[in-house]
This record gives sequence, C-alpha cells and structure tokens, in this order.
Amino acid sequence: MLTACQKGRNYFPKTMEAQHVTIVRFDEALMNVRTESVADDIRLLYTEYPDFMPVWVEDILGIPSSDTAYLQEALPQFLNDTVYGFRDTNRRAKLLFQDISDVQQELDEAFTRLKALYPEMEVPRVTLFVSGFNASILFVGEDLAAGTDMYLGSDYEYYNRVVYEYQKQTMRKECMATDLVSAYLFRHIPYTSQKNRLLENMIYRGKVMYLLSLLMDSEPDYEVMGYTREQWKWCVKYERAIWNTMMDKRDLFKTDSKILTSYLNDGPFTQEVSQDAPGRLGTWVGWRIVESYMQHNPEVSLQQLMAEGDAQKILELSFYKP
Repeated sequence: MLTACQKGRNYFPKTMEAQHVTIVRFDEALMNVRTESVADDIRLLYTEYPDFMPVWVEDILGIPSSDTAYLQEALPQFLNDTVYGFRDTNRRAKLLFQDISDVQQELDEAFTRLKALYPEMEVPRVTLFVSGFNASILFVGEDLAAGTDMYLGSDYEYYNRVVYEYQKQTMRKECMATDLVSAYLFRHIPYTSQKNRLLENMIYRGKVMYLLSLLMDSEPDYEVMGYTREQWKWCVKYERAIWNTMMDKRDLFKTDSKILTSYLNDGPFTQEVSQDAPGRLGTWVGWRIVESYMQHNPEVSLQQLMAEGDAQKILELSFYKP
C-alpha cells in the first residue's frame, strides 16, 4: 500500500493499492546482438519481443520488418556506428540505465495514484530501447516505450548534432518517467472541444499538466513543465504582463494555427509574448488558470475537472487575476 502524499488539496485516498509498471529491457537484449551470430540473435529478438521488435525495426531503422536479410546488415551497422556516435551512445545508455530503480519507483507511484482516480485505466507496460536519436517515446498498442539514448544528460556531446539547445533541458534520465506519464495522459484524456480557440487548447493542456503534477508528486513543478528553474521564475515574475499581453491582443479567442503553434508548441521562446519567454507559455498559463479554478472551487474533484469541457466556465470561475 502506498500512502498518499501530494501538493495542495487531498485528492487521493490515504492508502491506495500499489501498482507495478512492468519495464521490459529490450535495449539490453538489442545491445547483446553480436555480428558473428546476428541471424540467430535477430530470430531470438523476434521470438522474445514479438510485439515490439517489428515496431522498432520499422520505426527506428526504417526498414520493413519482414526484410530480415537486410536487417542482418543494418543492425550491426546501427549498433557499431562511429560516424553518428551510436556505438558510444549505446554504451553510455547501457551504463546509465543499468540501474532503473529511480524510474521504476516514479512510474509505480504515479500509476498507483492514477489507478486510484481511474480504476478502469490499465497500467501500461514500458519497453526501453535505443533509438539512434530518433524517438523519445513510442506507443505500442496500449503500451509505451522510451528511448534511453534520448535521456543521457543535457550536456551529452552528441546532442549538439541532433537537437536544438532548448530541447536539451528534458533530455535527462530524471525526465523519463514524467515524459512517459505525460504521454499516457495526453493519449487517454483526449482533446474533445468542438472549438479550437487558444483558450480551449490552453485549458485542456493546463488540466493535463495539473493532473500530471499531482501524479509526479516528488517532482518540482518546473521539472514537470520541462522548464529550467530560471524559466519558471521568469514566468512567475512576469505573469501579470504575460496575461495582459494575451488579453490586449485577444489571443485567447483566436483560432489561427500560427497563434496556437506559438503558444503551445515547444520552441526556444513564445514569439507572441516575448523572445525572453520560454516555449509552451500557453500551456503554462493554462495550468495556472486551472490551479486557480481548483483553489476557488474546492467541491470540484479531479475527475470532474478532467471531464469539464467548458473552458470558458473554467476561466470565469477561476477568478484568475495575476
């Protein structure tokens, strides 16, 4: 049994039935493939990982999973590549993720809390893999997979070749569990509004982030958001100015894809507000509105919040005035 401990209001039972997330180590099995026995090793991978191996071959290597002859050539090249740094990267991933007890604990606790809220939700299985810098998170049916080579530390030298500077903040082992739970929530709590204004998108994402922060109870909010501490402090410092800018420009009620992209998509900054503002600022403000809504409406449960589709109602009853 897991004793509930969370920020703010007490949304969870004092005790909850502990859940266990099964983590499958496809990454280790893959890196045990040897050139001298590649055909046999590939057959073994298909036998032991019948659901994931075809997905990995097609999504990561980009070749038909049925083309085992080509796979026998491509797989050793992928594992031993020195041009793109895959060999060194895979070795680092194997070492860093040799102990995954921290990831395991965070996932177990998050899904214990989520299952207490939504008993009908299934606890997913998580498969770890190496991606050649191609993917952080994959869906495999109802299950999830995470690329360990995308979480080797913000200072990992090879990231300079494949990602932008602002993307490195969340490319740390500490971010993997949050990314997995976030992906699960956004898939199982879909956007259902018939309106596609910025407001509806902000409130939807803000609700998911609010729930995510409660599930990832041990993580500070700036980590849950994927911000640095400094980025979070900047947002808090200029919160009133941010809101005034959005209201003055009436951006909340716009549906233009350029506006939505600027406020909601990841990027080095939020252009509609300031080049000093971090990306996804609309999501951050949406989260703050939802927080205010829940503070001013203590009778509303988490389930009721997530089911509430009227973004205008949430905004009005939040009394959000930074």
